[in-house]
Amino acid sequence: MLVRIITGIVGIGLAAFVIQAGGTLFAVCGLVLALGAWFEYCNAFDKKGYRPALVIGGLFVSAMCYAAYGGLDTGLLTMLSLGAVLVMFLLTVLLHGSFSVPSAAVSAAGVLYLGMSFAHLIGLRVMEHGMAPVETQLGVLEPGCALIWTALIGTWASDTFAYFAGSFLGRHKLCPSISPGKTVEGFIGGLIGTTASVAGLGVLFGFDVQVMAVLGLCICIIATLGDLVESVMKRYTGIKDSGHIIPGHGGIWDRFDSVIYTVPFVYYFVQFVALR
Repeated sequence: MLVRIITGIVGIGLAAFVIQAGGTLFAVCGLVLALGAWFEYCNAFDKKGYRPALVIGGLFVSAMCYAAYGGLDTGLLTMLSLGAVLVMFLLTVLLHGSFSVPSAAVSAAGVLYLGMSFAHLIGLRVMEHGMAPVETQLGVLEPGCALIWTALIGTWASDTFAYFAGSFLGRHKLCPSISPGKTVEGFIGGLIGTTASVAGLGVLFGFDVQVMAVLGLCICIIATLGDLVESVMKRYTGIKDSGHIIPGHGGIWDRFDSVIYTVPFVYYFVQFVALR
């Protein structure tokens, strides 16, 4: 737990610097995280006997992240998504005998799952959507900066409140066959904590507090589902952690399993719901 806490503090400090800096630094860091998660994904399914297209898939993931640099280009993302699926199955012909249909399916799914999500992470940071700069007591933030903080703090709050509520109050298992450690009480604690945390950000950012409370509630539900999705894949591939690059936290995929789901949700939520 001590290692986990120390790593978390250092990680939050680095994240704060990168998020506040934005621009190229944020995009490059997002790309590095995407490729790290892609490598861990491929390694997990490789242990199960599949042979994901590591290099070609990595190129598509990189291209998707580039499509979000300077603003999310949905047309280019759509083209890259279609291209990734078509190329992966084309490889079953070009590499017949060494690259199977299941490996192509796993590769295509991984590129879409990770590439699209991290592209939205980068796109959310530069998003404006007609919003004025956000004035806070801590200074003026770009709209995308405030939205990234909303998505990440909401996700971290969900994980943290659920963990401690489950540790002290947990009695009833939520999904024992998928994630034995999750409890109903932990999930409820996560719902309350995340809703309050995101509503608090609404006060700080000058957003509609009721809308932010709804957003926080949604973030917790989606973050929990994102975590369970990775848990299912880890159980299927027979691994405990996706990696060991982050002391006390596992791999990049482990740390961003919920963010992979919450960031795209926040991106489209603010497209349709006014925060002010």
